[in-house]
This record gives sequence, C-alpha cells and structure tokens, in this order.
Amino acid sequence: QVQLVESGGGLVQAGDSLRLSCVSSGRTFSLYNMGWFRQAPGNEREFVAGISWSGSNTGYAEAVKDRFTISRDNAKNTVYLQMGSLEPDDTAVYYCAATTNSLSGSSYRKSDFYQHWGQGTQVTVSS
Repeated sequence: QVQLVESGGGLVQAGDSLRLSCVSSGRTFSLYNMGWFRQAPGNEREFVAGISWSGSNTGYAEAVKDRFTISRDNAKNTVYLQMGSLEPDDTAVYYCAATTNSLSGSSYRKSDFYQHWGQGTQVTVSS
C-alpha cells in the first residue's frame, strides 16, 4: 500500500513562490506516475501537473503552465511542485496522487486515473 504525505503549504502573498513536497512510504515509488491536483472550496478537484515514473515526461494544466514545475527525486521517494507567481486563484488544497497506469493521451489529467492519494496541504494566496 502506498501512503502519500504532502507538505509545504501555507499562507503567502500574490507573486510569492512556494514548493510543495509529497513523500511516499512505499519502496516502489519509482514505478509510479505521479500527479498534483487541487481543490478550492465549492469546486471540483482539478488537475495541476503530472510526471512520469522516470521524470522524463511532464504535463501541466493551462492555468499553471509556465508558473509551476513538477519534478521528482526517486532516491528520496518524493515528488515536488514548485509554484511561482502565485495568484489568489491558486488558493486550494493541493493533493498528490500516484498511479501505476501508463501515461497516454490526456487520461492522466483525470482524478480517477490515480489509485493513491495524499491527505492534502492547504495553500492560501492573499492579494
């Protein structure tokens, strides 16, 4: 069973940067494709970024492209989300997710593509 624990959230001002981390407890972390999602109050959970098991392939939501960067360190069982130029609309609970499903097409942008989820970390951006 994979357990994911996010950290790094907090309260920041618009324009600031923040780095989220997600640590996996499993010894097979390098076999998982990973994703970051977020959910704001009253909204559905939405895709933010995804990364393949090797780190060689990444994908982003249009809203965060060029501002956020997803990366991973398989030696540390950790996936990161570097967030820059934060905006109030980025305020949400951020979740990391893991899947053994193969990345293909746009299916990795859907939450049901992922089998394991963390508990989330709150990011609040003030204007």
